[in-house]
Amino acid sequence: MFKYLILDLDETLYPRSTGLMAEIGRRIPLYMIERMGFAPDEAEWLRRRYFMQYGTSLRGLQIENDVDADDYLRFVHDVPVEEYLAPNAALDAMLDRIRLDKVIFTNADAAHARRVMERLGVTRHFSQVIDIRVVDYHCKPDPEAYRRVLDVLGVPGTACVMVEDAARNLRPARELFGMTTVIVDGQMAEGVDYAIGDLMQLEGLLNRLMAQ
Repeated sequence: MFKYLILDLDETLYPRSTGLMAEIGRRIPLYMIERMGFAPDEAEWLRRRYFMQYGTSLRGLQIENDVDADDYLRFVHDVPVEEYLAPNAALDAMLDRIRLDKVIFTNADAAHARRVMERLGVTRHFSQVIDIRVVDYHCKPDPEAYRRVLDVLGVPGTACVMVEDAARNLRPARELFGMTTVIVDGQMAEGVDYAIGDLMQLEGLLNRLMAQ
């Protein structure tokens, strides 16, 4: 039986079309240019390589460069979320009806997660925010990140449903730890058990799964 619903934050709790993550993404090479002295072309190239190789640009900067992680996280998330997001009463009501313990698992930091949740009006539903610091910067899709999440929750992966917008972040959850995986606004891919076009379809899917 499922115990935990593990939800990604950015572009999962809210749609990609808001543009919030695009603005955060714009600030990553800006940080590398303004704070670390990279040339613009090099910063953009490294941002993409670090994301593909390490899961996040921050992890790449930690491993290959001398970066102040706290300063980085403050800078890239210094975005007025209220200009991109609005309270979502329908999401609030749906989460209230889902009778699983809900946690956020994000490659961002807890401060950003709380701003997003508060703006959407859904903070009350989440018992924990498992952010990049909780997993000691082992970001998705690094298997160590999922191992630490399960250690924090104290359950096996089979007790968890994980919901994400990126298939590459679901693959280790399913293949290595036995979580049931759901992709939002995406297509079926390796490591994905179920695909939903919109987060509001999650309730119906979970009802069918738990009825089985």
